[in-house]
Amino acid sequence: MERMMNREPRDVLITGLGLVSSLGEGVDAHLSRLTTPGSQPTIEAERLAPYFVHPLPAIEWSRQIPKKGDQRQMETWQKLGVYAAGLALEDAGVAADEQTRAGIDMIVSAGGGERDPEVDALVMARARGVEDPQPLMNELLSSELRPTLFLAQLSNLMAGNISIVHKVTGSSRTFMGEESAGMSAVQIASARIRSGQSRICLVGGAFSAERKDLLLNYELGGFLLRDEWRPIPARGGEHAGLVPGSLGAFLVLEDAEHASARGATGYGRLSFVAADRGGRDDERFAGRFDRLLTESGAVDEDLLVLSGATGLDRETRVEHDVVSRRFPHAAQRAYGTMTGHAFEAQFPAGVALGAALLSAGVLPASTGGGEERPADFAPRQVLVTGVGHMRGEGVCLIEATRPQ
Repeated sequence: MERMMNREPRDVLITGLGLVSSLGEGVDAHLSRLTTPGSQPTIEAERLAPYFVHPLPAIEWSRQIPKKGDQRQMETWQKLGVYAAGLALEDAGVAADEQTRAGIDMIVSAGGGERDPEVDALVMARARGVEDPQPLMNELLSSELRPTLFLAQLSNLMAGNISIVHKVTGSSRTFMGEESAGMSAVQIASARIRSGQSRICLVGGAFSAERKDLLLNYELGGFLLRDEWRPIPARGGEHAGLVPGSLGAFLVLEDAEHASARGATGYGRLSFVAADRGGRDDERFAGRFDRLLTESGAVDEDLLVLSGATGLDRETRVEHDVVSRRFPHAAQRAYGTMTGHAFEAQFPAGVALGAALLSAGVLPASTGGGEERPADFAPRQVLVTGVGHMRGEGVCLIEATRPQ
């Protein structure tokens, strides 16, 4: 026990990335779309008008979920997470045998499952005008819903399906709580590896945006952008709001010794992760966020700040102002302009994109309206920020890997 307490903190490397979004599938597709000047996001503006979503591309699910039976019992949010997790394991070069993958821990950030809108509509239509609709509703729900729908509401089924499909059977944790869940997942995974409690960990989340029930919830809260799409830095006042994006993002994190022993190389070193939450009045929010930036140890030289900003007025403005004061020379880029906002998966996606950009030595193109300052340097550090649409702030610093 004494030897464990005196052990030096381990370096945490990002050795595998799994990304699926409206931009495509895999690291190369995302780098290409993000770094090409004038590249435009993929947006669905008609089907759910006056709202917007960033939809999924066509996906051949069998590439990462071979069994049709496994695919049938998962809804899109689960398939998306399982698929992205498979991409991350493949990218990290983790052997597919059960013995190897039994040593991989897993931390997932996920929301609740999808509803069956046809059954919802049927219940509302049949119950309309009925004096006591409860017996009718119970009968319809018991006869019309497939048995797995209730199970699909459980957020930890994503982790369960990853275990079944990809044989990842180490310890498993699932966090709920929208953006904060993704921040906590990355933070805890990093802390466990740094302390020696875990040697290798699969961490990430997924979010399916093309759901009318979720859009209704967000619209009732006044969060959605509508009528006219704008890049995130250009949203404000009556033109503020978020645009949901379907996204799956998983990372393979491992300590440097473990990675070296199996011949794996890292995209970058995850040197700092922290999160906080509290009231959203401007002064307290700005103070907490500024403290996280200070504690990160980021240096205002050849720094890329990859912002997970929502596009909501106050939160986006305060984050931008605090970052600009703390790092006036950094290149600030809001990746949600291209990917949309993915709630539980937003922060893991930012970390994955940041690691890919750092490894490639490139910056995302600035938005065409001039809201983001053009820059031309190879980033030495990437600072990923996240601010939840209601609560939660997170910061992650990624640096180049140390020579082994």
